[in-house]
Amino acid sequence: MKKSYKEYLKDITTFIFDVDGVLTDGSVLVTTTGEMLRKMSVKDGYALKVAIDKGYNICIITGGTNEGVKKRLQGLGITDFYMGSHHKIDALEEYLDIYGIDPKNVLYMGDDIPDIPAMKKVGVASCPQNAVPEVRAICDYISHINGGSGCARDVIEQVLKVRGDWMDNFDAANA
Repeated sequence: MKKSYKEYLKDITTFIFDVDGVLTDGSVLVTTTGEMLRKMSVKDGYALKVAIDKGYNICIITGGTNEGVKKRLQGLGITDFYMGSHHKIDALEEYLDIYGIDPKNVLYMGDDIPDIPAMKKVGVASCPQNAVPEVRAICDYISHINGGSGCARDVIEQVLKVRGDWMDNFDAANA
């Protein structure tokens, strides 16, 4: 019998996220000048920042190349990006090799078919509620939240709570 995904959360030290469909809702608003705009959740942003501040590794692996998205995520403290990545397993393996990370210590959240090979290699494969059926079928955890609406916060918060890193030393007066 397969163990619950929750039993593996204590081993997670690294989060890898896709962008479109995970950190965004997957929609693209195209302006008359051709600029493509995306919407991201500040709840996800807060959780990403907390995880970074607690010493967790965060990496972005995306097929997209939007510099605005990269600037937003860099502003949260994320430094590891694989933009324009169409073979995400290659990016994942390179990242793990560079930092000497064991795949069992990784939670990967993706939402579409290009994410599947990488998701099959990690300790916990997760996806937003509105991921494609092929991704949902291979996931250890399916968030109850859609992409772009806080699904990254959902998984980060679960891991940090299990590891005792969520809201420890939280001072509401300085929030």
